[in-house]
Amino acid sequence: MDYPESLTRLIEEFARLPGVGRKSATKMAFSMIDMRKEEAMEIAKAIVEMKNKLGLCKRCHHLSEHALCSICQSDRRDTSLLCVVDTPRDLLAIERTREYKGLYHVLHGRISPLEGIRPKDLFIEDLVERLEAEPIEEVILANSPTLEGESTAIYLSKLLEGKVPRITRIAHGVPIGGDLEFADEMTLFKAIEGRKSL
Repeated sequence: MDYPESLTRLIEEFARLPGVGRKSATKMAFSMIDMRKEEAMEIAKAIVEMKNKLGLCKRCHHLSEHALCSICQSDRRDTSLLCVVDTPRDLLAIERTREYKGLYHVLHGRISPLEGIRPKDLFIEDLVERLEAEPIEEVILANSPTLEGESTAIYLSKLLEGKVPRITRIAHGVPIGGDLEFADEMTLFKAIEGRKSL
């Protein structure tokens, strides 16, 4: 027996979300059936409100409901440091450490010729303009340790050379609590390459 048309459509829409398969989408759709109508409407309203209100910070391109995000508006950040990340999720991961106190620049992707993503498709030109307009002393490249992330970091390091006094790359290596025997070769290589004096 086929599902009713409206339920089928909801399942198909949920299945479009990243990491959600048909089985999970079906489970989510059926959980909506069990909700009161008011609860389901609140979810629908939250989605519409987010799509209407949420945009990008005009300075760093982080998610924001205002012209500038809360980080760019803060007078408690170190304006001499600029951390370049691939996505807003990467920015939030760094913020969760509560250790980094500088500013950010979000590229919204990585250079990937195979996927047709070129430097002009990212917020790289804006990054260069920021370095010309703001007193940045150090750019920290915090691109993901994937092939595309490494390629993006190398591209940026060459592009930004001479435009800022210092360009650094975050260290990569073995996670805390991890056993060396379970680490892959590239992780171990990066851990040895990024070693520091004690």
